[in-house]
Formats: sequence, structure tokens, C-alpha cells
Amino acid sequence: MTKDLNKRPLFIFEMANNHQGSLEHGLRIIREFYEVSKNFPFNFAFKLQARDIPTFIHPDYQNRMDLKYVKRFSETKLSDDEFKKLKEEIDKFGFISMCTPFDENSVDLIEKLNFDIIKIGSPSFADWLLLERIAKTDKPLIISVGGAQLEDIDKVLSFFEHREKKFALMHCVSEYPTQLENLQLNQIDLLKKRYPEIEIGYSTHESPDNFDSIKIAIAKGATIFEKHIGVKTSEIELNAYSATPEQAKQWLLSAQQALTICGVKGERMKFSEKELADLKQFKRGVFAKRDLKAGEKLDSSNIFLAWPNQNNQLLANDMSKYTIYTLKNDVNKNQPIFFSNVEVTNVREKVYQIMVKLRDFLKEAKIYVPNNVEVEISHHYGIDRFYETGAILINCINREYCKKIIVLFPGQSHPAHFHKQKEETFHVLSGKMIVDFDGQEKVYRAGDLILVPREVKHSFRTDEGVIFEEISTTHFKSDSFYEDMKIMENKDRKTNLTYWLNLD
Repeated sequence: MTKDLNKRPLFIFEMANNHQGSLEHGLRIIREFYEVSKNFPFNFAFKLQARDIPTFIHPDYQNRMDLKYVKRFSETKLSDDEFKKLKEEIDKFGFISMCTPFDENSVDLIEKLNFDIIKIGSPSFADWLLLERIAKTDKPLIISVGGAQLEDIDKVLSFFEHREKKFALMHCVSEYPTQLENLQLNQIDLLKKRYPEIEIGYSTHESPDNFDSIKIAIAKGATIFEKHIGVKTSEIELNAYSATPEQAKQWLLSAQQALTICGVKGERMKFSEKELADLKQFKRGVFAKRDLKAGEKLDSSNIFLAWPNQNNQLLANDMSKYTIYTLKNDVNKNQPIFFSNVEVTNVREKVYQIMVKLRDFLKEAKIYVPNNVEVEISHHYGIDRFYETGAILINCINREYCKKIIVLFPGQSHPAHFHKQKEETFHVLSGKMIVDFDGQEKVYRAGDLILVPREVKHSFRTDEGVIFEEISTTHFKSDSFYEDMKIMENKDRKTNLTYWLNLD
């Protein structure tokens, strides 16, 4: 629900019966806790509890002051007019107004006074007649699940989902006060995993001087927090789980500290300049393995990596198969190579776009390829000419037998070559291709089989695009002999990577 409140967490001050049946004391609580909250960058709600005493308490027990909660609820009863004045004070100080009804008549009062949110307390969790009445309101809900089994939570959530109600869940332990060993904050993880689309909060009943559990709850991803609060006087003592204004302030300071420590959610953090500088000083730099000449491309055969590095020097993490560095001037053996020494060609985005096009091309043809198979992007005259001369080879298996899936996009051609060790059969799966055997061209379509004997020179091209299987004996990397010696001399004619783009 706080997703609708500028993504700030929501803190709920629960007055309950701590107004002691006094309107003036209730107003004082609201005012003093406004002073606590006003300097914190959170959303705040103030919550009341509503019971229609004449109908909530059985007639035979109306005057049983020997029963603790009959006495407390009876002595702290407010009139509807007094309740209204508390609601108006909550609104006046900009709090979100919340109320927990314990009977159907109290839901009527909540609607009449137009509270913003209805809270369903743990004792009412499976009170189906009350839930039916609450479901008829237009109010969003916050639901505490203290004492509820998972199957009961599933039923209640299904009940409200089918009625298209907007709600959040609160992990709550209904033990007053809750001992440390019973806080069970790992339940937040359970609820978040089981109900990933529902916002999860934490309703606390631990000792009010416990400022650690809020930090843990925040770290676990809770976004709504509720605490019983009150104000002491010479006549009024608070119970063992209600916080004074000063304790609530410390609670909020602990929450603020935890949020600061936890940092951003759902995206990668921004790195401080100091962290980047500290990391950079320990990275290995790029050095010339031998005397290098202008025009040479850098790779593992002519550079080495060592520490320490120098300012503006190429570093180990700059060396990538997607980035080509070409020397602009000579560099002596063991000397550092600086960015000012090289021309940079980055092919990462081009490779990514090729892979996206491959995914879509396969999907349109209804041909499915597993992830984590090796892919070769052949760009015989450079990646800038790939869509003119090139192909994509998906290597499915290479043992005594071999299977590849070969893809040519519309207008692509694959240059003339032959194999000395490998015999191939092409099986056209989709599209149409023209195969040239030693100057003799023939057109093949989906379903056709093409035998390619050893040492027979062949090339192929397509106008509309083609996908075909290559089924062969074992493939050896050194067993492709191209007619154009420029291709044979081009050591960078392939980009190898893993197929990672799912078709789902």
C-alpha cells in the first residue's frame, strides 16, 4: 500500500485505549506524537480502535468490572462525538487516519467518519461476518496475521482478492509484550515469498525500549510498521508494550538509520567516487609483452597484466572480446599502454542486436534453441559487413557426430570454402537458400537435404533468410579453408558467446 505513498515507508501510531476514555488526553497524544513525527521523511498514520460496547460485550457481562478487559473497554469508551473529534485532530495534523473495528457497528462508524484505512486486528482475522461487512466498504485494508495458520491466511486473502479489495499484510505476534525469542522476524521472509505481490509490514508488541527489531524488519523488506503509543502523566501509566514520545522518537531514528544502511531497493546502487578510486588502485594494468608497432590489435598474445597501474592506463577489466584496441603508435616492451595510445572499437551493442534479431528470427520460425549453447557469429570481413557476408552457427553438439543450427538473415551470404576432415549434410528447416557447389548453383527449400562431401568447395546465400541444420562428422576449428585468403588471414572473423536469450 505504501507503493501509493511515494514509496516511503508507513509508520502507524496505535493509540488503542491509551486515551483512557478522555478526549483531552487523546488529543494530547495526537499532538505530542505529531511533534515526534514531523521531522522524519516517512508517511505517518494514527490509528484508533472502535468497539460498540453495548453490542460488543455480552449483556450478562456488561457490568463485570472484575474482568480485566470488560473493565478496560467499558471505562475507556468514547462517545461517537468524542471519537469524531479525535478523527478531526488526526486529519488536522496531516496523519493518515486508520481505525480497527471489532464489530459491524464500528464499521458503520468508520464509514461515517470517513477513515482512510481499515485495520483488521489479529483477533478478527477469521471473523467471517465482520470480514463480510468490511469487504463492503471502499477502504483499503491492513491485516495483521498474529496466530493465523498459513491455510487460514490463504483463505482470507482469497476472500478479499475475489472482492477486489486492496490490502497489505502485517507480521504480528499477539503476545503482550512479546519476548525477544518470540518475535519471529523470519516470518516476514515467509510472507514475502508466499505472497510476492502483497506488501508486508510488521506490527510490534515488544518492549518499547527495543530499537533493534525495527532495523531487522526493515532489512527484511517490511514497509509498514505499527507500534502502540501513549503519554504518561502523574495519573496514567503505560502498559509494557506502549511507547512514550521519546521512545517512539528513538524507534523512528533506528528505522531511519536502518533505511540508510540498507540503501536503494530494486536497482544497483550508485558507487561513491572513493569506492571507485579505492578499487582502481588495485586493478592490474595492461603492458606490452614485446615491442609493439602502430596498427597492431591488442590481445593476450601481445600484452600482459600487472600491478601497479598508472593514471589513464588500460586496465584488466577494459580488455573484452567485444572491444578492439588498435595501437596508434609504437609501444616498447614492458611499457604501459594508455587510452591515448589506442583507437577503440566497441562491438558489444552490435553483437547484442544480432542476438536479439536471432532470437526473433528463430521464434518466428518456431525453432527452439536451449540456453547455454555456444554461438559463433561469423563476420568474415568484419562485423560492420555482417549483414552482407556472415552467418550465425549454433553449436548444439560436437562429438563423433556433430549438429549445428545455421542462420542466415535475408540478403546474407557465406563465402566459398571446403573441409578436409568433415562431411556434412544440410537439412533446411525454414526459408530458402541457394547453394553453390564449385560453380553450380541450386535452390533448396524447407525439408530439403543437401550432402556436402569432403573437399568440395561450397558457398550459400539467401534472399529471404534461411535456417538449416548441419549434421556432420566431428567439427575441427582448423578444418575450414576459404577461397579468399583475406578471410583465412582474419583472426577476428568470429565472435563466440553463449546463447542466453530465452524465447519465452
